[in-house]
Amino acid sequence: METLMLPFSPRYIVLTICAVVTVLLLGIGVLDHNPKVWEVVLIPSLIFGALTLLGIRDLLQQNHAVLRNYPISAHLRFLLEEIRPEMRQYFFESEKDGMPFSRDTRAVIYQRAKMVLDKRPFGTQEDVYRDGYEWMHHSVAPKVRSGEQFRVTVGGPDCTKPYSASVFNISAMSFGALSPSAVRALNAGAKKGGFAHDTGEGGVSPYHRENGGDLIWEIGSGYFGCRNRDGSFNPKEFARVAADDQIKMVELKVSQGAKPGHGGVLPAAKVSEEISKIRGVAMGEDCISPATHRAFSTPLEMMAFIGEMRRLSGGKPAGFKLCIGHPWEFLAICKAMLQTGIYPDFIVVDGNEGGTGAAPLEFMDHLGMPMREGVNFVHNALIGINARDRIRIGAAGKIATAFDMARAMAIGADWCNSARGFMFSLGCIQSLSCHTDRCPTGVTTQDPTRARALVVPHKTERVYNYHRATLHALAELLAAAGLDHPQQVRSIHFSQRTSTTEVQSFARLYPSLRPGELIDGTSDLRFREAWAMARAETFSAAG
Repeated sequence: METLMLPFSPRYIVLTICAVVTVLLLGIGVLDHNPKVWEVVLIPSLIFGALTLLGIRDLLQQNHAVLRNYPISAHLRFLLEEIRPEMRQYFFESEKDGMPFSRDTRAVIYQRAKMVLDKRPFGTQEDVYRDGYEWMHHSVAPKVRSGEQFRVTVGGPDCTKPYSASVFNISAMSFGALSPSAVRALNAGAKKGGFAHDTGEGGVSPYHRENGGDLIWEIGSGYFGCRNRDGSFNPKEFARVAADDQIKMVELKVSQGAKPGHGGVLPAAKVSEEISKIRGVAMGEDCISPATHRAFSTPLEMMAFIGEMRRLSGGKPAGFKLCIGHPWEFLAICKAMLQTGIYPDFIVVDGNEGGTGAAPLEFMDHLGMPMREGVNFVHNALIGINARDRIRIGAAGKIATAFDMARAMAIGADWCNSARGFMFSLGCIQSLSCHTDRCPTGVTTQDPTRARALVVPHKTERVYNYHRATLHALAELLAAAGLDHPQQVRSIHFSQRTSTTEVQSFARLYPSLRPGELIDGTSDLRFREAWAMARAETFSAAG
């Protein structure tokens, strides 16, 4: 009896109704010889018949258990799952709890990019008594807002062509990850605003060159744009490309915050003729970015390679980007600097909160040091080896507002890079579809029918406006704190609530080493053991 009633159970009732209605409609159409009746029932018969066939298919397929138990009706689950991110973003997300970027942060970027009102009414929506709340101290003697476009000179004693960089630049994003239109608009905005555009490791494309904006050429483990057929580094090709005056600095990518230690593969089927030419890879072959470099394998070799990059580029600033992992590895690099006398002109510290087009969940969520701890670690390590005055530090990792910039500078950064902030200025809506090639705004796609949505002249102005308005907000913050330039920001200017009743200064949360303290011997627990484990001859820990 129970088996006979199964078609009428909640699990199967939708299929049963569709089947019964289909039979009834067909019966009416066949038995009633009036042609008009058949015209009326034809379309409903087709609809319910198709649903019945779908239900039978659901019963027989073996991939989805929920469809076998709930034929037809379970498709509603998949539909709701598909639109869940949009429903959450548009209807249920508060101003402060969206991830990776809150609605409030996205909104202020859109407003500044459009140069419309970016003020907020009635008071803060932050819970200023929650653990982790942070603020900047103001002065009772504020300054007049500075009108200068804040810049920092990058280039140590060994650099013959130092670069005056804006304190706010476009972080590394490759052509291929971004559409041609997005690259064009970003670079045109950088040209107009006088700030730098990092190419990402995918090579210098024609779209980077088209508008003449300043470039930071990033070289990854695939050596795209300067490689031999076997994937090894080609110094002659590097020198040829780096000689372009549009390229202002050259950057070695050691690791990326969102997926440190993880290589990548662009399948042969996706290696177009254009990508083949830009990256210097063969058509019909997988385009591989190894997890590790072939040009060096020890800290000493890495410093020699940095020095060679500077020489081959004609004396332009040469540095590297990394996410801090094992502390002794970076300290081994510091020891290699001391031993070789070769120092990078800059180091960009990427945090594990940084963005990516696609990465494994475990890498994004649980691998690598967050940006703030990373920046402060590098800052102190360089102080500890008496090298901080000759090496500039860039910070990258979820930086979008003037407060983000000031906070990073307070703990050691000289300038800041932003990737997703500038993507928002292009019109990105945080649909989280970067890895699907179906970006709804044409930013992260190679589909020309989607990329056409991004109108380059219009978005160029948005990129320029966002940069200008963010620096304007930074100038206002600094003036309120009684400061004239970002280089004056120190850890004493910020505080963090560590409990409901306790507040600590950044100076206490991020204590500084003394100049030369690592060389002299430190008792600081953050560095003592790692310094002892570090060796210039290898990235492996001693002992």
